[in-house]
Amino acid sequence: MTGTITALPDVPGRFLDIHVLQSVPYANLNRDDTNSVKRVEYGNCERTRVSSQCWKRAVRRYFQRTIGEQALRTRRFGESVERLLSEERGWPKDLARRAGQHIAAGSSIKADPPSQDDPAWSTNAMVYVPDIAIAELAQLAETHRELIEKAKDMKKGVKSVLPQDDIDAVLRSRNGVINLFGRMLAEIDDAGVDGAVQVAHALTTHGTDVEIDYFAAVDDITDAWRDTAGSAHLGSNEFSAGVFYRFATLDLADLLRNIGGDVDAGRTLTAAFAEAFMLSLPEAKKTSTAPHTIPDLVQISVRTDRPLSYAAAFEKPVGADRSGGFAQPSRQALSQYAQAAGRLLGPRGVLHAGWASVDDKELSGLGSRADSFGQLITEAVTAALGGETA
Repeated sequence: MTGTITALPDVPGRFLDIHVLQSVPYANLNRDDTNSVKRVEYGNCERTRVSSQCWKRAVRRYFQRTIGEQALRTRRFGESVERLLSEERGWPKDLARRAGQHIAAGSSIKADPPSQDDPAWSTNAMVYVPDIAIAELAQLAETHRELIEKAKDMKKGVKSVLPQDDIDAVLRSRNGVINLFGRMLAEIDDAGVDGAVQVAHALTTHGTDVEIDYFAAVDDITDAWRDTAGSAHLGSNEFSAGVFYRFATLDLADLLRNIGGDVDAGRTLTAAFAEAFMLSLPEAKKTSTAPHTIPDLVQISVRTDRPLSYAAAFEKPVGADRSGGFAQPSRQALSQYAQAAGRLLGPRGVLHAGWASVDDKELSGLGSRADSFGQLITEAVTAALGGETA
């Protein structure tokens, strides 16, 4: 799924915009450095926020499971090679450790010597590589085993005995995950990959209040013996609830450029990303809140001109309807804004628009209705890239 091309294939669409409304109950999906619910003031109203980095990680993990490819983000690939050589390939532990040291210090990234906080050699910058890169680096060590056996343990200022170009080549490799989400790696030439995905911070469509939950942990022995009062631990957590608007856009030209113009692979990756963005959920506090909802509504637009977020639909916070909920007013506000924005921009940029929802009411501003998320994805990917979606 990699390659360099001089011209992109001619496909119908350029941007695939995904808009999601999702009701999340009592939860704390994303905390700040003080364990507080993340917030944003928008439209002179405080909302609950989930950062794009947080939700993107959940999307990436879901996406990896879907396509059966994994990518590793780490500074410790030298240690990983050491363990593989020692535990799976029968190398003596001291020799495996030396190999890992020379692997870690042998790339263009260089490596820091062990410290009190980090007892192993770790690279100066984090790398993002396909998970098979560890096995490939271990094979490189196997190829140069005689050199490693004759070499000394790595020390600061000592040059690795392994070929830098060969290590860099492995760290430069990529797969569908990296081609989609991108990679920043300035230390190795041609290792950077421009991400094809842009993800916005999620925010509630209405104002929210943060709830403080005080809790106590009971000492079972004390409870059984009843010889003293009090709990073993007291603490507090912050939680909130609300209807979130989420938005992401996929630049199909960037994706096709990253995968060498392979349109079939592009269809597979696009469909997998759309599903992952719709159905993934950050896992913070999941054991104490289990907030495993699905979106109330998803709309996908395929555009030929530019991406278009509908976040401005909620600059004025929606009010609860007569029965007290925010979900239905949020769906109506999204549909009305999409229709108004489409009128202002004109129809020339929209190649396709479709939506699916738990609501049985029609939302005329969002395009054609699909019966399921699967149908919605298939129709959008076909409109964007032509042909059949795998």
